[in-house]
Amino acid sequence: MWFSFMMAALFIFMGLSVHVFKWYFLISGYNTMPKAKKANVDTKGLGKLMGLYGYVNGAVFAVMGILQALSVKVAVEPFFLFFGITTVYLLVKAQKYDGNLFDENGKWRAGAGKQLVVPLGIAGLTLLAVGVLLFFSVQPTEVSLSEDGVQIHGMYGETYAWDKIESVALKETLPTIKWRSNGSALGSHLKGHFQTAEFGGVKLFIDAEKPPFIYLEEEGKTVIFNMADTEQTEAIYGDILKEMDIQNQTGGN
Repeated sequence: MWFSFMMAALFIFMGLSVHVFKWYFLISGYNTMPKAKKANVDTKGLGKLMGLYGYVNGAVFAVMGILQALSVKVAVEPFFLFFGITTVYLLVKAQKYDGNLFDENGKWRAGAGKQLVVPLGIAGLTLLAVGVLLFFSVQPTEVSLSEDGVQIHGMYGETYAWDKIESVALKETLPTIKWRSNGSALGSHLKGHFQTAEFGGVKLFIDAEKPPFIYLEEEGKTVIFNMADTEQTEAIYGDILKEMDIQNQTGGN
Protein backbone atom coordinates (compact mmCIF):
# COMPACT_ATOMS: atom_id res chain seq x y z
CA MET A 1 0.00 0.00 0.00
CA TRP A 2 2.66 2.50 1.05
CA PHE A 3 4.80 1.56 -1.94
CA SER A 4 1.87 2.41 -4.24
CA PHE A 5 1.34 5.82 -2.62
CA MET A 6 5.08 6.55 -2.75
CA MET A 7 5.15 5.71 -6.45
CA ALA A 8 2.10 7.92 -7.01
CA ALA A 9 3.75 10.85 -5.22
CA LEU A 10 6.99 10.33 -7.14
CA PHE A 11 5.28 10.34 -10.55
CA ILE A 12 3.13 13.36 -9.77
CA PHE A 13 6.16 15.25 -8.42
CA MET A 14 8.10 14.40 -11.57
CA GLY A 15 5.23 15.59 -13.76
CA LEU A 16 4.92 18.88 -11.89
CA SER A 17 8.69 19.44 -11.83
CA VAL A 18 9.10 19.25 -15.59
CA HIS A 19 5.71 20.49 -16.79
CA VAL A 20 4.90 23.25 -14.30
CA PHE A 21 8.22 24.24 -12.73
CA LYS A 22 10.11 23.66 -15.99
CA TRP A 23 13.03 21.85 -14.36
CA TYR A 24 14.20 20.56 -17.71
CA PHE A 25 17.55 19.54 -16.24
CA LEU A 26 15.70 16.51 -14.85
CA ILE A 27 15.08 15.19 -18.38
CA SER A 28 17.49 12.35 -19.02
CA GLY A 29 19.72 13.07 -22.01
CA TYR A 30 18.72 16.74 -22.30
CA ASN A 31 20.86 17.88 -19.36
CA THR A 32 24.01 16.42 -20.96
CA MET A 33 23.41 17.84 -24.43
CA PRO A 34 25.74 20.54 -25.79
CA LYS A 35 24.18 24.00 -25.68
CA ALA A 36 23.76 24.08 -29.45
CA LYS A 37 21.72 20.86 -29.43
CA LYS A 38 19.60 21.97 -26.47
CA ALA A 39 18.42 24.90 -28.56
CA ASN A 40 16.86 22.43 -31.03
CA VAL A 41 14.74 20.67 -28.40
CA ASP A 42 11.09 21.70 -27.95
CA THR A 43 11.27 21.70 -24.16
CA LYS A 44 7.75 23.05 -23.78
CA GLY A 45 6.23 20.19 -25.77
CA LEU A 46 8.50 17.62 -24.16
CA GLY A 47 7.72 18.98 -20.69
CA LYS A 48 3.98 18.70 -21.38
CA LEU A 49 4.42 15.09 -22.55
CA MET A 50 6.42 14.14 -19.47
CA GLY A 51 3.93 15.94 -17.25
CA LEU A 52 1.08 13.91 -18.72
CA TYR A 53 3.12 10.72 -18.26
CA GLY A 54 3.72 11.57 -14.59
CA TYR A 55 0.12 12.56 -13.84
CA VAL A 56 -1.42 9.49 -15.47
CA ASN A 57 0.93 6.99 -13.84
CA GLY A 58 0.65 8.83 -10.52
CA ALA A 59 -3.13 8.54 -10.67
CA VAL A 60 -2.94 4.83 -11.53
CA PHE A 61 -0.64 4.04 -8.60
CA ALA A 62 -2.81 6.17 -6.31
CA VAL A 63 -5.85 4.11 -7.29
CA MET A 64 -3.89 0.92 -6.58
CA GLY A 65 -2.90 2.27 -3.16
CA ILE A 66 -6.49 3.22 -2.31
CA LEU A 67 -7.77 -0.22 -3.31
CA GLN A 68 -5.08 -1.89 -1.18
CA ALA A 69 -5.95 0.38 1.76
CA LEU A 70 -9.58 -0.72 1.45
CA SER A 71 -8.39 -4.38 1.53
CA VAL A 72 -9.58 -4.92 -2.03
CA LYS A 73 -7.70 -7.78 -3.65
CA VAL A 74 -6.09 -6.42 -6.79
CA ALA A 75 -3.49 -7.87 -9.12
CA VAL A 76 -0.54 -5.51 -9.34
CA GLU A 77 0.75 -6.82 -12.67
CA PRO A 78 -1.83 -4.91 -14.81
CA PHE A 79 -0.72 -1.68 -13.14
CA PHE A 80 2.92 -2.36 -13.91
CA LEU A 81 2.00 -3.45 -17.44
CA PHE A 82 0.29 -0.08 -17.90
CA PHE A 83 3.42 1.61 -16.55
CA GLY A 84 5.56 -0.33 -19.03
CA ILE A 85 3.35 0.58 -21.98
CA THR A 86 3.27 4.28 -21.07
CA THR A 87 7.05 4.27 -20.59
CA VAL A 88 7.59 2.82 -24.05
CA TYR A 89 5.17 5.38 -25.47
CA LEU A 90 7.05 8.18 -23.72
CA LEU A 91 10.44 7.03 -25.02
CA VAL A 92 9.20 6.85 -28.60
CA LYS A 93 6.99 9.95 -28.57
CA ALA A 94 9.68 12.10 -26.93
CA GLN A 95 11.82 11.85 -30.05
CA LYS A 96 9.26 14.03 -31.87
CA TYR A 97 10.36 17.03 -29.82
CA ASP A 98 14.06 16.62 -30.56
CA GLY A 99 14.94 18.93 -33.44
CA ASN A 100 18.31 17.22 -33.66
CA LEU A 101 16.51 14.16 -35.07
CA PHE A 102 13.87 15.82 -37.26
CA ASP A 103 14.12 18.91 -39.44
CA GLU A 104 11.50 21.66 -39.59
CA ASN A 105 9.52 19.57 -42.10
CA GLY A 106 9.37 16.58 -39.75
CA LYS A 107 11.84 14.53 -41.81
CA TRP A 108 14.77 12.51 -40.45
CA ARG A 109 18.09 14.29 -40.33
CA ALA A 110 21.07 12.36 -41.66
CA GLY A 111 22.39 9.88 -39.08
CA ALA A 112 19.54 10.60 -36.66
CA GLY A 113 18.46 6.95 -36.58
CA LYS A 114 21.57 5.99 -34.60
CA GLN A 115 20.41 8.17 -31.72
CA LEU A 116 17.23 6.08 -31.37
CA VAL A 117 19.07 2.83 -30.73
CA VAL A 118 19.27 3.38 -26.96
CA PRO A 119 15.68 4.57 -26.29
CA LEU A 120 14.17 1.93 -28.57
CA GLY A 121 16.39 -0.71 -26.96
CA ILE A 122 15.19 0.34 -23.51
CA ALA A 123 11.59 0.28 -24.73
CA GLY A 124 12.02 -3.23 -26.09
CA LEU A 125 13.66 -4.52 -22.93
CA THR A 126 10.90 -2.96 -20.81
CA LEU A 127 8.17 -4.74 -22.75
CA LEU A 128 10.15 -7.97 -22.73
CA ALA A 129 10.64 -7.83 -18.94
CA VAL A 130 6.95 -7.19 -18.34
CA GLY A 131 5.99 -9.98 -20.71
CA VAL A 132 8.33 -12.47 -19.04
CA LEU A 133 6.99 -11.54 -15.59
CA LEU A 134 3.39 -12.01 -16.70
CA PHE A 135 4.19 -15.32 -18.41
CA PHE A 136 5.89 -16.90 -15.40
CA SER A 137 3.29 -15.50 -13.01
CA VAL A 138 0.52 -17.62 -14.52
CA GLN A 139 2.46 -20.87 -14.99
CA PRO A 140 1.20 -23.86 -12.94
CA THR A 141 3.31 -24.77 -9.91
CA GLU A 142 5.95 -27.43 -10.53
CA VAL A 143 6.92 -29.66 -7.60
CA SER A 144 9.39 -32.53 -7.41
CA LEU A 145 10.42 -34.85 -4.61
CA SER A 146 14.04 -35.80 -4.01
CA GLU A 147 16.23 -37.20 -1.26
CA ASP A 148 16.67 -33.65 0.01
CA GLY A 149 13.01 -32.78 0.31
CA VAL A 150 10.07 -31.13 -1.47
CA GLN A 151 11.30 -28.80 -4.17
CA ILE A 152 9.03 -26.10 -5.56
CA HIS A 153 10.42 -24.80 -8.83
CA GLY A 154 10.23 -21.40 -10.50
CA MET A 155 9.75 -17.92 -9.08
CA TYR A 156 10.23 -17.80 -5.28
CA GLY A 157 10.72 -21.57 -5.21
CA GLU A 158 13.00 -23.44 -2.83
CA THR A 159 13.55 -26.89 -1.31
CA TYR A 160 11.90 -27.88 1.97
CA ALA A 161 14.00 -30.53 3.72
CA TRP A 162 12.29 -33.68 4.95
CA ASP A 163 13.77 -33.42 8.44
CA LYS A 164 12.48 -29.85 8.81
CA ILE A 165 8.91 -30.41 7.61
CA GLU A 166 6.62 -30.41 10.66
CA SER A 167 3.28 -31.16 9.00
CA VAL A 168 1.48 -31.45 5.68
CA ALA A 169 -2.27 -31.10 5.17
CA LEU A 170 -4.70 -30.97 2.25
CA LYS A 171 -7.41 -28.31 2.57
CA GLU A 172 -10.22 -27.03 0.39
CA THR A 173 -9.95 -23.40 1.49
CA LEU A 174 -7.31 -20.70 1.75
CA PRO A 175 -6.55 -18.42 4.70
CA THR A 176 -7.71 -14.82 4.54
CA ILE A 177 -5.14 -13.01 2.40
CA LYS A 178 -4.62 -9.45 3.60
CA TRP A 179 -1.94 -8.18 1.25
CA ARG A 180 1.00 -9.10 -0.91
CA SER A 181 4.39 -8.54 0.72
CA ASN A 182 6.72 -9.56 -2.10
CA GLY A 183 5.43 -11.55 -5.00
CA SER A 184 3.09 -11.56 -7.97
CA ALA A 185 -0.70 -11.53 -8.00
CA LEU A 186 -2.21 -11.88 -11.45
CA GLY A 187 -5.86 -12.77 -11.18
CA SER A 188 -6.16 -16.03 -9.22
CA HIS A 189 -2.44 -16.80 -9.65
CA LEU A 190 -0.56 -15.90 -6.47
CA LYS A 191 3.16 -16.53 -6.07
CA GLY A 192 5.52 -15.24 -3.42
CA HIS A 193 5.17 -13.77 0.05
CA PHE A 194 1.75 -12.74 1.37
CA GLN A 195 0.29 -11.70 4.72
CA THR A 196 -2.72 -13.62 6.03
CA ALA A 197 -5.05 -13.15 8.99
CA GLU A 198 -4.64 -16.70 10.29
CA PHE A 199 -0.94 -17.47 9.78
CA GLY A 200 0.74 -14.10 9.36
CA GLY A 201 3.37 -14.30 6.67
CA VAL A 202 3.06 -17.23 4.24
CA LYS A 203 4.51 -18.21 0.90
CA LEU A 204 1.99 -19.04 -1.81
CA PHE A 205 2.28 -20.96 -5.07
CA ILE A 206 -1.38 -21.25 -5.99
CA ASP A 207 -4.18 -20.84 -8.44
CA ALA A 208 -6.84 -19.75 -5.95
CA GLU A 209 -9.63 -20.99 -8.22
CA LYS A 210 -8.39 -24.61 -8.25
CA PRO A 211 -8.67 -26.20 -4.79
CA PRO A 212 -7.55 -28.21 -2.90
CA PHE A 213 -4.39 -26.69 -1.48
CA ILE A 214 -1.43 -28.32 0.23
CA TYR A 215 -0.36 -26.68 3.49
CA LEU A 216 3.26 -27.41 4.40
CA GLU A 217 4.74 -26.32 7.73
CA GLU A 218 8.52 -26.03 8.01
CA GLU A 219 10.09 -24.69 11.21
CA GLY A 220 7.22 -22.30 11.86
CA LYS A 221 6.93 -21.22 8.23
CA THR A 222 3.78 -21.90 6.21
CA VAL A 223 3.90 -22.72 2.51
CA ILE A 224 0.71 -23.26 0.52
CA PHE A 225 0.67 -24.63 -3.01
CA ASN A 226 -1.39 -26.53 -5.53
CA MET A 227 -0.90 -27.98 -8.98
CA ALA A 228 -2.52 -27.47 -12.37
CA ASP A 229 -5.62 -29.49 -11.41
CA THR A 230 -7.22 -31.39 -8.52
CA GLU A 231 -5.87 -34.79 -9.54
CA GLN A 232 -2.28 -33.57 -9.69
CA THR A 233 -2.57 -31.79 -6.34
CA GLU A 234 -3.97 -34.90 -4.65
CA ALA A 235 -1.33 -37.08 -6.29
CA ILE A 236 1.64 -34.97 -5.14
CA TYR A 237 0.08 -34.74 -1.66
CA GLY A 238 -0.09 -38.54 -1.48
CA ASP A 239 3.53 -38.83 -2.68
CA ILE A 240 4.67 -36.39 0.01
CA LEU A 241 2.91 -38.37 2.75
CA LYS A 242 4.46 -41.63 1.53
CA GLU A 243 7.93 -40.13 1.44
CA MET A 244 7.49 -38.63 4.92
CA ASP A 245 6.51 -42.08 6.24
CA ILE A 246 9.65 -43.54 4.68
CA GLN A 247 11.77 -40.77 6.18
CA ASN A 248 10.23 -41.35 9.64
CA GLN A 249 10.79 -45.11 9.45
CA THR A 250 14.40 -44.76 8.36
CA GLY A 251 15.17 -41.82 10.61
CA GLY A 252 15.94 -39.65 7.60
CA ASN A 253 18.81 -41.86 6.47
